[in-house]
Amino acid sequence: MPTYDSSSPRSSRTSVLHGVRDLRWETREVAAPGPREVRVRVRRIGVCGSDVHYYTHGRIGQFVVTAPLVLGHEVMGVVDAVGEGVTRVKIGDRVALEPGYPCRRCAYCKRGEYNLCPEMTFMATPPVHGALAEHVIWPDDFAFPLPDAISDDAGALIEPLAVGVWAARRGAVSPGQSVAVFGAGPIGCTTLQAARAAGATTLIAVDLEDFRLDLARRVGATHTVNARHEDPITRIREITRGDLPETHAGVDAAFETAGSLPTTRLSLAAPRPGGTTVLVGLPPDPEVSLDIVSAASREVSIRGVFRYANCYPAAIALVESGAVDLDALVTHRYPFEQTPEAFEFAGGEKRASMKVMIDVG
Repeated sequence: MPTYDSSSPRSSRTSVLHGVRDLRWETREVAAPGPREVRVRVRRIGVCGSDVHYYTHGRIGQFVVTAPLVLGHEVMGVVDAVGEGVTRVKIGDRVALEPGYPCRRCAYCKRGEYNLCPEMTFMATPPVHGALAEHVIWPDDFAFPLPDAISDDAGALIEPLAVGVWAARRGAVSPGQSVAVFGAGPIGCTTLQAARAAGATTLIAVDLEDFRLDLARRVGATHTVNARHEDPITRIREITRGDLPETHAGVDAAFETAGSLPTTRLSLAAPRPGGTTVLVGLPPDPEVSLDIVSAASREVSIRGVFRYANCYPAAIALVESGAVDLDALVTHRYPFEQTPEAFEFAGGEKRASMKVMIDVG
């Protein structure tokens, strides 16, 4: 039978995007969870770059905001109601919500590649609403209990860590290897930490801002390169050369996490012959000019990343064990009432901020 908290509310305050830079408050009815669903009282929402892009541009590629949309997909909260058949979580549990769920029936789902499911439902991707609200209802199999050792902030940031875990898996990172991460933002820093947890021992972070490079070193980078002041490829080859000729120096795996054309080009140049480039971010223009010939002649494997699959349990375990520090990434916090201010800040301040967190309550 369905179960409800005796103090269950009837309405949920919600932040809704109506157009570019147009967030409005609405009060929406709090529904009861259906079979195998949970209702979560949201506590924390991380402001992701994709949220900011919808806020400032109204679209990302083919995904266009054509109707009012609730943003937010880095989310944790407390279960306050469960639907029929829910057994893996209970009222009062702190949970991180994996923000996408698949059909569970197609060939991709059955192969465990559910991130490629053609019927994926993903929070804050038009027309699917996100979690910038006091309550959200979600399938119970994509709600993951959080150990007491994991803070609320870190619980919300399990989502970007899952991206990093998936990227490290796609890069086949193994003990003793070297990696370079181009872009030391939140995704870059979670990818770097996931690579370190996978055994990489030389971890190079490349960015344009010393603030972010300092934070990358704090969470595990062994070397940092400010691309404003030195050539990243020359420096990477110096770090990794050893007794090799310069033409054969480079990292075992390079990760592009900034989503820009210059870093995409650098990520193809950075691996050693036989190494791997993992494209975690994507340039804004789908048609770009890249030196594919050089990458191909060096037998560089190029792998894409689209979200993640089966990474939340591993991500939670890494944080609980202390192998990954997510709290260090939170640099600014706003109360729920200042959600528009949080988005304005996140979209405009890159030199002194990493992760902006919204405290829903």
